Amino acid sequence: MSEIQVTDDSGLRTIRIARPEKKNALTRDMYAAMGAALRDAAGASAVRAVLITGGTECFTSGNDVGDFKARGGEAADVPSPAREFLAALRACPKPVVAAVAGYAVGIGTTMLLHCDFVYAAEGAVFRMPFVDLGLCPEGGSSLLIPQRGGQLLANELLMLGDAFPPATALRAGIVNAVVPVAEVMATAEGVARRLAAKPPAAMATTKRLLRQAGEDALSAHMTEEFARFGALLRGPEAAEAVAAFQEKRKPDFTRFLAAE
Repeated sequence: MSEIQVTDDSGLRTIRIARPEKKNALTRDMYAAMGAALRDAAGASAVRAVLITGGTECFTSGNDVGDFKARGGEAADVPSPAREFLAALRACPKPVVAAVAGYAVGIGTTMLLHCDFVYAAEGAVFRMPFVDLGLCPEGGSSLLIPQRGGQLLANELLMLGDAFPPATALRAGIVNAVVPVAEVMATAEGVARRLAAKPPAAMATTKRLLRQAGEDALSAHMTEEFARFGALLRGPEAAEAVAAFQEKRKPDFTRFLAAE
């Protein structure tokens, strides 16, 4: 599809999010296309590394709001394309590198937790606004952010939900390095091509060994996150958040009872 551009060149598969008129907001079809590209890369001997990017203007602003609202009516047992995309990203045996510029919101940040290398441009803006949307964290973020950046920083990023700069993303263990925006694509692609030139069996084995110790705990945690996320998505708080966004007003959560 035109909004997800997949190209192969000398062992490197590049997956580019290309919907600039909507700040690269992701629809179900876009998630499905990215998941398919990753699953194909996993089984394609000619693909030795993967690069994910949104270009130098915006990585992704997260879920498309109209698509997001429609998902509120989905049955709880229907696998979502977003969940299947994250599963394909986690399962990819090839090294995955991300180049991030502009906004990385919601899943735009949490997907980075499952990449092997992440390079952010100076001026990039990260945000995980799940609570503000009447939701809970997803993508393993409520487990991985505390592990990598510490509990107090995780509380700030996931409970307050404010935007944060690349320096904070570096502290939180989301990115490897911060570089000038003019260099972010070349830096990420350079690393991806170095990885693609290495022995593929040794690379796949090393990636598997690096990840396997915490895989069971992460899988169980993500399963619980998605279950709770789905329940909240179909709840009144998420409905109020979406309605307020569409009506261009501040959401009012004061009518909802506090959890006991």
